[in-house]
Amino acid sequence: MAVETEVPAGEANVQSAVAEAARAALGALALDMREAFGEVTVIVARGTIVDALMKLRDEPTCLFKCFIDITAVDYPSREERFEIVYHLLSPRHNTRIRVKCTTDEMNPVPSAIPAFPAANWYERETYDMFGVFFSGHPDLRRMLTDYGFEGHPLRKDFPMSGFVEVRYDDDQKRVVYEPVRLNQEFRQFDFLSPWEGDTPYRLPGDEKAERS
Repeated sequence: MAVETEVPAGEANVQSAVAEAARAALGALALDMREAFGEVTVIVARGTIVDALMKLRDEPTCLFKCFIDITAVDYPSREERFEIVYHLLSPRHNTRIRVKCTTDEMNPVPSAIPAFPAANWYERETYDMFGVFFSGHPDLRRMLTDYGFEGHPLRKDFPMSGFVEVRYDDDQKRVVYEPVRLNQEFRQFDFLSPWEGDTPYRLPGDEKAERS
C-alpha cells in the first residue's frame, strides 16, 4: 500500500486506522489499497462489489452506512476502460472511504441496491453518462438525457459538439432535433499568453527589447 501524498500527522493516523479497519473487514476481497489526498481507496473485483460494500457497512470498526454517490472514470486505452467509484461515509467514526472496481462496455457491474437502496438513481446516472450496465437494477434507464438520445456524454470518445442540436421551431410549435451544424470551423484555443512562453515567432514590440 503506497502513500501518494504527504498529509498532517493527525490525518495520516486517521487514514491508517481506516485502512486497517477496511483491510480487516474485507480480507481477500481487497485486491489493493491506497492512501491519497486524505482518504483511503480500496480496489475490489467487479463480482464482489456488493459483498465488499456490505462488509464496510456492517463491520463495527467501519460502519460506512452513509452512501454518498457512485460515479465512473473513462480510460479508453485500458482493456476494462471504466473505473466505477463508490464513496461512503461513516457518521459514527467521521471517516470516508472510496471503493473502486473496473468494467468495460459489455460486462455489467452488480447493482449496489441490495446494500444501499440509495444507489438506484446514481446507477441510472452512471449508465446514462457512461453506458455502464448494472445487473439486478430494477429500472435501469436514462435519467439526465432526453428520450432517444444517442451515445453517452461523459465517455472520452463522445464528440464535444454532440450529434444533434435542439431548438424550438415556431412553425411546428415544438422542440425539434437536427444534426449539429457548426457555423464556423471548429477551433482549438491556446490560452497560454505569448508573453509567458518561449514563442518561435516575433511579436510587435520585440524590437524595442532588442535595442535596449
